[in-house]
Amino acid sequence: MVPRGRSKHPPRDPFNALLSFGYGMLFAMVHRTLLGVGLEPAFGFFHQPRSSAPPLVLDLMELFRVPLADIPVIGSVNRNQWNAESDFSVAGAQVWLSDNGRKKAIALFEGRFNDSHKYPFTGQSLSWARIVELEARLLEKEWAGSPGLYACLRMR
Repeated sequence: MVPRGRSKHPPRDPFNALLSFGYGMLFAMVHRTLLGVGLEPAFGFFHQPRSSAPPLVLDLMELFRVPLADIPVIGSVNRNQWNAESDFSVAGAQVWLSDNGRKKAIALFEGRFNDSHKYPFTGQSLSWARIVELEARLLEKEWAGSPGLYACLRMR
């Protein structure tokens, strides 16, 4: 499974189908988190409202796209965890995850969301899901007058 560029609507190969599914799972997690901490997803600062996707969700997703979607997909592809016949279904030029593929992808991404990472703001190892929540709370503090706390997360 070799990526041949990015194709989104619809995915044209298995790699892009996995990336799209991962971004969808990340989108849902970030959206739930923003609502949970009391922020309005419709008011973004980087993305503009041009589709049904709330801009603030897309803004916060940018911090987590690589560690929570790209890295797990690339790692699973490098470990040959996907079977082209049983994990994907092809409909014309479109490639989708099959039922079996969706189950594997959900397990992959939920496992990653629960993995620990040392969070620089607290110095503690926290789950990625908790880090997403803390970044949303720090964004709220940024807007409330305590600048410099949001987006201190760095991948090494």
